Amino acid sequence: MSVWFAAACPRPLVVLPFVCAQESVSAMDNAVISAMSAVLGSLVGGSATVATTWVTQRTLGKRELVRSEIKRREALYGEFINECSARLVESFERTLDKPGTLLQVYALLNRIRLCASDAVLTQAERTLHFIAEQYFSPNLSVEEVRNLIRSGDQDPLKAFGEAYRRELKGMRMAV
Repeated sequence: MSVWFAAACPRPLVVLPFVCAQESVSAMDNAVISAMSAVLGSLVGGSATVATTWVTQRTLGKRELVRSEIKRREALYGEFINECSARLVESFERTLDKPGTLLQVYALLNRIRLCASDAVLTQAERTLHFIAEQYFSPNLSVEEVRNLIRSGDQDPLKAFGEAYRRELKGMRMAV
């Protein structure tokens, strides 16, 4: 039987009588493998494109969200600094006549509570506490205010600004 297949096959058979049949299957396997390689290559290439686009869009979306949050906080904290500065100067020259004077600052503090980090919130509360205490302290003379400014030690907004700067840096690093 082996001889009959050997006569039909152009090459001499040493292994099995079904070598000719296996060679035709092997030739077909090469065509299938080539076709499958092309299909899988296209699939991988397309998947890579989709994955790259998805990652890019996700990153851009996150960046835009962080930028929006930074803008919102800058506006809020800037408003807080402006209001506290006005109340601080006022507290140096007069006592608290009406509690409503601090209403705007307390409203801003409560808005800060909604979004600020613990460090920023703590410094905002300390700033407001300092201002409130200053209202109940004796008024300062111009010379005392001048000495206070020169010393630079009594800037209650400095710690708040530094805490916000650290928060801002952390937000930018998160992206």
